[in-house]
Amino acid sequence: MCSTAFVTSSDTSSTAFAQRTWRRTSNDPQALLNAPELAEVLDLSRPVALSLNALMHFVTDAQDPYGIVRRLLDALPSGSALALSHCTPDFDPSTWQKVTDIYTSAGTPVRFRSREDVARFFDGLELLDPGVTVGHRRRPDAVDGDAPTDAEGSLWTGAGIKP
Repeated sequence: MCSTAFVTSSDTSSTAFAQRTWRRTSNDPQALLNAPELAEVLDLSRPVALSLNALMHFVTDAQDPYGIVRRLLDALPSGSALALSHCTPDFDPSTWQKVTDIYTSAGTPVRFRSREDVARFFDGLELLDPGVTVGHRRRPDAVDGDAPTDAEGSLWTGAGIKP
Protein backbone atom coordinates (compact mmCIF):
# COMPACT_ATOMS: atom_id res chain seq x y z
CA MET A 1 0.00 0.00 0.00
CA CYS A 2 1.20 3.51 -0.62
CA SER A 3 0.01 6.90 0.46
CA THR A 4 -0.12 9.60 -2.13
CA ALA A 5 0.15 13.07 -0.65
CA PHE A 6 -1.35 16.06 -2.37
CA VAL A 7 0.19 19.25 -1.04
CA THR A 8 -0.40 22.93 -1.70
CA SER A 9 2.04 25.73 -1.07
CA SER A 10 -0.18 28.54 0.09
CA ASP A 11 -0.60 30.35 3.38
CA THR A 12 -3.12 27.69 4.30
CA SER A 13 -1.11 24.69 3.10
CA SER A 14 -2.75 21.37 3.62
CA THR A 15 -2.05 17.80 2.76
CA ALA A 16 -4.52 15.12 1.83
CA PHE A 17 -3.79 11.44 1.40
CA ALA A 18 -5.37 9.12 -1.09
CA GLN A 19 -4.81 5.61 0.20
CA ARG A 20 -4.29 3.40 -2.80
CA THR A 21 -2.68 0.08 -3.46
CA TRP A 22 -0.12 0.78 -6.16
CA ARG A 23 -0.79 -2.48 -7.98
CA ARG A 24 -4.52 -1.72 -8.09
CA THR A 25 -4.19 1.82 -9.44
CA SER A 26 -0.89 1.79 -11.35
CA ASN A 27 -2.58 0.79 -14.60
CA ASP A 28 -5.38 3.28 -14.03
CA PRO A 29 -4.03 6.81 -13.60
CA GLN A 30 -7.60 8.08 -13.85
CA ALA A 31 -8.32 6.45 -10.47
CA LEU A 32 -5.68 8.69 -8.92
CA LEU A 33 -6.86 11.76 -10.83
CA ASN A 34 -10.45 11.10 -9.74
CA ALA A 35 -9.56 10.75 -6.06
CA PRO A 36 -11.77 13.19 -4.12
CA GLU A 37 -8.79 14.07 -1.92
CA LEU A 38 -6.98 15.51 -4.94
CA ALA A 39 -9.82 17.90 -5.82
CA GLU A 40 -10.02 19.07 -2.20
CA VAL A 41 -6.41 20.26 -2.23
CA LEU A 42 -5.16 20.85 -5.77
CA ASP A 43 -6.44 23.25 -8.37
CA LEU A 44 -5.60 21.44 -11.61
CA SER A 45 -6.24 24.61 -13.60
CA ARG A 46 -2.91 25.86 -12.17
CA PRO A 47 0.53 24.26 -12.61
CA VAL A 48 1.40 21.50 -10.14
CA ALA A 49 4.32 19.12 -9.68
CA LEU A 50 3.97 15.42 -10.35
CA SER A 51 6.55 13.65 -8.19
CA LEU A 52 7.31 10.09 -9.24
CA ASN A 53 10.41 9.43 -7.21
CA ALA A 54 11.55 5.83 -6.72
CA LEU A 55 8.22 4.60 -8.08
CA MET A 56 8.30 3.84 -11.79
CA HIS A 57 10.76 0.94 -11.47
CA PHE A 58 7.83 -0.90 -9.87
CA VAL A 59 5.87 -0.53 -13.13
CA THR A 60 6.87 -3.18 -15.64
CA ASP A 61 6.90 -2.71 -19.39
CA ALA A 62 3.71 -4.79 -19.66
CA GLN A 63 1.96 -2.16 -17.51
CA ASP A 64 2.84 0.63 -19.99
CA PRO A 65 4.86 2.94 -17.70
CA TYR A 66 5.26 5.64 -20.35
CA GLY A 67 1.53 5.64 -21.07
CA ILE A 68 0.76 5.96 -17.37
CA VAL A 69 3.03 8.98 -16.97
CA ARG A 70 1.70 10.52 -20.18
CA ARG A 71 -1.93 10.14 -19.00
CA LEU A 72 -1.06 11.79 -15.69
CA LEU A 73 0.77 14.65 -17.41
CA ASP A 74 -2.04 15.09 -19.95
CA ALA A 75 -4.38 15.94 -17.06
CA LEU A 76 -2.07 18.72 -15.83
CA PRO A 77 -1.93 22.26 -17.21
CA SER A 78 0.97 23.91 -18.99
CA GLY A 79 3.72 24.91 -16.59
CA SER A 80 3.32 21.76 -14.49
CA ALA A 81 6.45 19.82 -13.60
CA LEU A 82 7.51 16.20 -13.56
CA ALA A 83 10.17 15.16 -11.05
CA LEU A 84 11.29 11.55 -11.38
CA SER A 85 14.00 9.31 -10.00
CA HIS A 86 14.56 5.74 -11.13
CA CYS A 87 16.98 2.99 -10.15
CA THR A 88 19.27 1.82 -12.93
CA PRO A 89 21.46 -1.17 -13.72
CA ASP A 90 23.69 1.00 -15.95
CA PHE A 91 26.67 1.07 -13.58
CA ASP A 92 26.48 -2.38 -11.91
CA PRO A 93 24.33 -4.76 -13.97
CA SER A 94 25.12 -7.91 -11.97
CA THR A 95 24.09 -6.37 -8.65
CA TRP A 96 20.89 -4.96 -10.12
CA GLN A 97 20.06 -8.33 -11.66
CA LYS A 98 20.32 -9.81 -8.15
CA VAL A 99 18.03 -7.06 -6.82
CA THR A 100 15.57 -7.79 -9.65
CA ASP A 101 15.63 -11.50 -8.80
CA ILE A 102 15.00 -10.82 -5.10
CA TYR A 103 12.01 -8.56 -5.78
CA THR A 104 10.58 -10.90 -8.41
CA SER A 105 10.92 -13.99 -6.21
CA ALA A 106 9.11 -12.08 -3.43
CA GLY A 107 6.20 -11.40 -5.79
CA THR A 108 7.05 -7.79 -6.62
CA PRO A 109 8.08 -7.46 -10.25
CA VAL A 110 10.42 -4.58 -11.06
CA ARG A 111 11.97 -3.06 -14.15
CA PHE A 112 15.12 -1.06 -13.57
CA ARG A 113 15.80 1.12 -16.61
CA SER A 114 18.74 2.63 -18.48
CA ARG A 115 19.36 6.36 -18.81
CA GLU A 116 17.88 6.28 -22.30
CA ASP A 117 14.74 4.56 -21.01
CA VAL A 118 14.37 7.00 -18.09
CA ALA A 119 14.80 9.96 -20.47
CA ARG A 120 11.70 8.75 -22.38
CA PHE A 121 9.54 9.72 -19.38
CA PHE A 122 10.40 13.35 -20.21
CA ASP A 123 9.44 13.21 -23.89
CA GLY A 124 7.55 16.38 -24.81
CA LEU A 125 8.69 18.25 -21.67
CA GLU A 126 11.27 21.00 -21.34
CA LEU A 127 13.98 19.12 -19.47
CA LEU A 128 15.61 21.23 -16.76
CA ASP A 129 19.40 21.39 -16.35
CA PRO A 130 21.35 19.23 -15.87
CA GLY A 131 18.94 16.91 -17.68
CA VAL A 132 18.69 13.24 -16.77
CA THR A 133 21.67 12.71 -14.53
CA VAL A 134 22.87 10.50 -11.71
CA GLY A 135 21.23 11.70 -8.49
CA HIS A 136 24.37 12.69 -6.61
CA ARG A 137 25.51 14.81 -9.57
CA ARG A 138 22.29 16.80 -9.79
CA ARG A 139 23.58 19.22 -7.16
CA PRO A 140 27.18 18.15 -6.54
CA ASP A 141 27.82 21.16 -4.27
CA ALA A 142 25.21 19.76 -1.85
CA VAL A 143 27.16 16.53 -1.22
CA ASP A 144 29.06 16.57 2.06
CA GLY A 145 32.30 14.60 2.08
CA ASP A 146 33.08 12.07 -0.60
CA ALA A 147 30.44 11.71 -3.27
CA PRO A 148 29.19 8.19 -3.88
CA THR A 149 30.26 6.43 -7.04
CA ASP A 150 27.75 6.12 -9.85
CA ALA A 151 27.41 2.41 -9.03
CA GLU A 152 26.69 3.20 -5.37
CA GLY A 153 24.03 5.71 -6.38
CA SER A 154 22.58 3.84 -9.38
CA LEU A 155 19.78 6.37 -9.62
CA TRP A 156 18.80 8.49 -12.61
CA THR A 157 17.00 11.72 -11.80
CA GLY A 158 15.35 14.39 -13.87
CA ALA A 159 12.88 17.24 -13.85
CA GLY A 160 10.91 18.73 -16.71
CA ILE A 161 8.23 21.35 -17.35
CA LYS A 162 5.15 20.80 -19.48
CA PRO A 163 5.09 23.47 -22.22
